[in-house]
Amino acid sequence: MSVAFFDFDKTLLSKNSGSMWLRHEMRQGRVSAWTSVRAGWWLLRYSLGSTDLEHGVREAIRAIKGQPEDEMRRRVHAWYHAEVKGLYRPGGQAALSHHRAQGHKLVLLTSASNYLSEVVQQEMRLDHILCNRFEVNAEGLYTGEPEGQVCYGQGKLHHAQSYLNSVGVALEDCWFYTDSMADLSVMEVVGHPVAINPDPRLERVAKSRGWPVKDWGLSE
Repeated sequence: MSVAFFDFDKTLLSKNSGSMWLRHEMRQGRVSAWTSVRAGWWLLRYSLGSTDLEHGVREAIRAIKGQPEDEMRRRVHAWYHAEVKGLYRPGGQAALSHHRAQGHKLVLLTSASNYLSEVVQQEMRLDHILCNRFEVNAEGLYTGEPEGQVCYGQGKLHHAQSYLNSVGVALEDCWFYTDSMADLSVMEVVGHPVAINPDPRLERVAKSRGWPVKDWGLSE
């Protein structure tokens, strides 16, 4: 058995869902000006291929402390269907179909939330999702802490390796498709790393190491 891992933002999707969600929350009046500035700074660094943004992810999780989980799930699902589902890259959908035909496991490996990821899993018919999850207390409210290790940077490798251990697959039997230099730790260890519409840093690394660089196009 083989596994094909897919990043989400700017890989399967033509845009960054994090920045889209931030703008959505600002329009709804649920994000303060200071929070939007801080989040915008982290997102800018991400777009430039920064690999040290785990602190930003944790800061975003702290920002929702005290909010009810069921309300967040409802809001994210509604937002996905209204603004996100039409933004998949055609090349990504073709790659999913190819791997599915080969009998490979299809796994989303993303820094997005489990609420967004679970809708993507259903929409794209994926076998599993590895993503960021948030700790919830007995009252169903966020504690402001991540559930388990943050799924970003080295954390993505941790989640990928844990999944592979559970299904008995080696890293050399895996593909990973991503746009971001932040995912280099996974790209370096899988058997088939593929850079998709990569940021400038990842494009340079991919070309220097002979990794495929592909353009999956914009959303249809």
